Amino acid sequence: MADVEGGGHRGGAAEAGEDSLYVLTAMVMTPSRFPGVLGDDFPAACAALGLVPAPDGYGLVLGQDGAGARWTVVVDDVPLVAVAVAAWDCGMEYDLSPREETVVAALPGWPLELAVRTPGVPAPHDPEPDTELAALPRLAPPDAGQWGGAQRRLGADEIALRWAEWRQETDTSEFTWPGPAEPGAEGADGGEDGAAGGEAAHAHPGVRRALREAHGYLTSPPPPGRVRSAFASGEARTLRADGPGWSLVARTDDIAYVLLDEEPGQVLPVGRGARLPALLEGLAALAPRET
Repeated sequence: MADVEGGGHRGGAAEAGEDSLYVLTAMVMTPSRFPGVLGDDFPAACAALGLVPAPDGYGLVLGQDGAGARWTVVVDDVPLVAVAVAAWDCGMEYDLSPREETVVAALPGWPLELAVRTPGVPAPHDPEPDTELAALPRLAPPDAGQWGGAQRRLGADEIALRWAEWRQETDTSEFTWPGPAEPGAEGADGGEDGAAGGEAAHAHPGVRRALREAHGYLTSPPPPGRVRSAFASGEARTLRADGPGWSLVARTDDIAYVLLDEEPGQVLPVGRGARLPALLEGLAALAPRET
């Protein structure tokens, strides 16, 4: 791979090899904050990149080399990447130039599709395969025409990012809370909300399963990053939780949304009822906080 230099959309430089990598963007990957497209939790996201889940996490620097090839450079200087991302989010310029000794890996491809490109170099493309690259994970954005775990998590991340818009479009009169429990299903005799053990209920069996598994996290903590908490307005927190085949996004003072692998493209709202608030507060207490 390459030296990473300024000249990209975001700008900056990092040492990673013989050629130049022009920085387009970057992202932080820690137990409390990582690209959901990579996995349901932090260890899974690290495994997708062939990395050991370091407690302090990593920074991911995405860019193009002089031939236009896509590369993702992994660095262990997380604070530097976090400062750059914060500056860019505020519309400020920041020259991201990680030092050579901070580079952990240089991986071909990008995990996400980028709408920007480096001026003056060929269009973004995968590096030419060679023996050295054969042993590395080849990163590629998920197929927008398909639906699966990556697309589900991306959808939940988008709802968390644009919560106010989604909340405004949600018709609370359509909430099925409490949900009618199926005969013989867990929660059929569970009290006023149709749930057992203090779990929230819902008309959709897949949502009930997701809520039941999320409730189980309170007594059997999941891998780091499976539940994440971020700042929201007032005293509230925005929650993101994932499990096998499901994603949940919520605010601790409001409702929740669930996305399921078996429901392509569908966003299923969950009203607060009597039990959801306790579940959300419990998950918020469990999650490492992103300030």
